[in-house]
Amino acid sequence: MLITDGLRAYHDAFNREFYQNSAPRSKHINAIKLNGDMNNNKMERINGEIRDREKVMRGLKKKDTPILKGYQIFHNFIRTHEGLDGKTPAEACGIKVEGDDKWLTLIQNASST
Repeated sequence: MLITDGLRAYHDAFNREFYQNSAPRSKHINAIKLNGDMNNNKMERINGEIRDREKVMRGLKKKDTPILKGYQIFHNFIRTHEGLDGKTPAEACGIKVEGDDKWLTLIQNASST
């Protein structure tokens, strides 16, 4: 299932990349509403954060840049979110990162596996 807004380019891209005549078929939902069951609010939010960050930093010109992966880790494990009552997405899912320096804790945990 691909959820997008009504931009025609998304419909064309969906048909080019995912459409098939045989079952099971992928479904493209493009009639979304901000308050409906099907929406892309979370993706639009993270895309907005990345765009805002990209304006003031360098290094996003290379395809293999680790910057976006680092920002994803920051977003999910370090940055608190008002919509989650001051928790990180990881904490909201029951994943607790202990310590005063969460970056250091994440690096130590990653290097020990």
